[in-house]
Amino acid sequence: MLGIILYRPEKPSNVGNIMRTAMAIEAKLYIIGPLTFSLSNKDLKRAGMDYIKESDFVIYDSIDDFYKEFKDAEIYYVTRYSKNVYSNGNFSDVTKDIFFMFGRESTGIPHDILLKNYDHTLRIPMTPSARSLNLSNSVAIILFEALRQRKFFGLATHEAIKGENFLFEEKTRNE
Repeated sequence: MLGIILYRPEKPSNVGNIMRTAMAIEAKLYIIGPLTFSLSNKDLKRAGMDYIKESDFVIYDSIDDFYKEFKDAEIYYVTRYSKNVYSNGNFSDVTKDIFFMFGRESTGIPHDILLKNYDHTLRIPMTPSARSLNLSNSVAIILFEALRQRKFFGLATHEAIKGENFLFEEKTRNE
């Protein structure tokens, strides 16, 4: 299982997008509060669409509450302060539960948490003048690298809803 941890997210539209991504890749979402917005927020609902109902997520009041439940979890902390490029990590074992923590849009993950776990920090390379990427984009980049390493285990690699030959069949119907 892959887990997405959002540490005190601030933007409901990002959380909605991440809920949608989590549902699409069968990842579990863990949100560390307190939240600064309501889960009924219209931006969250717009971004998450109807996927929110199917999204598997849990909200914790504090990071200590999360750590109590997952004291031995393998957690990677995504930050601009890391020297470890995310694509160099080994996330390929499909039997292992791996969690990826992402920080607040404004301040990231608290520095004391990063220092305690520095060997498990990851960085997304970008131009030196950039401070950060959008939170939901960062989640997608990291999680899809882990999925790629796991050979997209359990995910459809062809069109499953309309059928893998949909384009060809549609062309034939329209001729």
